[in-house]
Amino acid sequence: MDLRQTIKMSQQLVMTPQLQQAIKLLQMSRTELTETITEEMETNPALEEAMGKDGTSEESVAEGNEREKAKEDTTADVSTADVAESEINWDQYIDSYSASDYKVRNYDREALPSYENIVKNKDTLSDHLMWQLQVSNLTERERVVAEFMIGNVDDDGYLKVSIDEVVNTLSVEAEYAEDVLSVIQAFDPLGVASRDLKECLLAQANYLGLEDGLVVEIIQNHLLDIESRRLPVIVKKTKSSMAEVIAAVKVISSMEPRPGSSFADDTAQYITPDLYVHKVDGEFVITQNDEGIPKLRVSSYYKDVLEKGMDKGEAKEYVQDKVRSALWLIKSIQQRMRTIYKTMESILKFQKDFFDQGLESLKPLVLKDVADDIGMHESTISRVTNNKFVQTPQGIFELKFFFNSGISRYGGADIASESVKEKIRQLISAENIKKPLSDQSIVKLLEEGDVKIARRTVTKYREMLGIASSSKRKKLF
Repeated sequence: MDLRQTIKMSQQLVMTPQLQQAIKLLQMSRTELTETITEEMETNPALEEAMGKDGTSEESVAEGNEREKAKEDTTADVSTADVAESEINWDQYIDSYSASDYKVRNYDREALPSYENIVKNKDTLSDHLMWQLQVSNLTERERVVAEFMIGNVDDDGYLKVSIDEVVNTLSVEAEYAEDVLSVIQAFDPLGVASRDLKECLLAQANYLGLEDGLVVEIIQNHLLDIESRRLPVIVKKTKSSMAEVIAAVKVISSMEPRPGSSFADDTAQYITPDLYVHKVDGEFVITQNDEGIPKLRVSSYYKDVLEKGMDKGEAKEYVQDKVRSALWLIKSIQQRMRTIYKTMESILKFQKDFFDQGLESLKPLVLKDVADDIGMHESTISRVTNNKFVQTPQGIFELKFFFNSGISRYGGADIASESVKEKIRQLISAENIKKPLSDQSIVKLLEEGDVKIARRTVTKYREMLGIASSSKRKKLF
């Protein structure tokens, strides 16, 4: 072993802070971008929001054709930040990146989704239970135990902590904890804080006054038989008639297996699209949505300071650093918007039939197809399509929705997997509920439409759609 000095030439990709910022901005959602811009404006005094003459944020105004603008080279040389300070023409540099550089044409405000149906958040299940606890007649010690239990009730309304855990955590007797639990289980909604489905359904049966009937017997001993639709087995074991069993099962089916479901946060989440695709005179037109995103520019004060010149020193270095940072942010936002536009333009070219005809016309598409089309790397397309949404004549979709694998067809072009899922959903929605289609039957029906698919693939797609198996979809009455 010895020590030697050697000279080696190699190429290495250096991720400058500016390049890192551009990549980070590229993969952000609209909300994250807005938050980042706000934070930058708070920390960088050289960055400010461009304001209109009336004191409000400037409206989006396009200068030139959007399509031509989108075709500009997005691979800007990120090393310009490393140019020697003496080589920078600050007047030209600042003017080159004004706020209007990344604005887009105004779109039709009337075409935007309405805000009228946005609903305020309602109380959660925990809030509802705590309110009932506050007006209940419990001692202080009982309240402590009850609050601990309520804090361990999940969104479905089930208690996710055992009595033993309550005993060990709060140092109370098991009987004492059971008594407190019985109080909570008497709260609204019926069956809340149950430890399993059987306990939940029994609580509802007791409330209906069915403590000693066939309903309770079936709940206690035959839930699996109900799930598997084995009514004859229940008839034999309970020594009841089929009519009696069907009547009891109907009562059980009307009960709520998830008592907390009525408090679920099912309020529709309003998605603000990043892009709009409209059909105008038979042609699809893409517009970008910059509403709600602050329009940035370099502070006029700092611009004047640099134009007038200032003595060298820490103050000048500080100003130049903040101005450079502001300009890089504006430039990164411009690049982000151009890249998103070009990606959407390429998707529109590949998936034009979808925009015209709907989901059944969606074609197989992979990241490489778009990457090669617009001359970018697949990883860039992956970042662009994540958490970016477009409003189309067919609805609002995430950009990555348009990328999916293909399923072979007999004597024809491949069909997109999403299209196959839609066909499966349509077949099941139109089936006879008393004779639901098996997965193998769906395979045969798809083959009649020249779609070549395995049964296990149908099963996988059916489960992805949240559709139960044929035995569980069957309606006996």
